[in-house]
This record gives sequence, structure tokens and C-alpha cells, in this order.
Amino acid sequence: MTIVLSIVVLLITSYLVYALLNPEKF
Repeated sequence: MTIVLSIVVLLITSYLVYALLNPEKF
């Protein structure tokens, strides 16, 4: 369960970084 949580956190963090690097798409 901890591995799944860490994967979800990594996905959310990468999505937030992508949104910060590409703000014109949001």
C-alpha cells in the first residue's frame, strides 16, 4: 500500500510540475 501511495504522490507531483511549466494549457 505504501508503494501505491508513493506512486500516486509521484504522479501528482509530476503533473503539478508539468502544469507549472506549461501554464498556457490550463
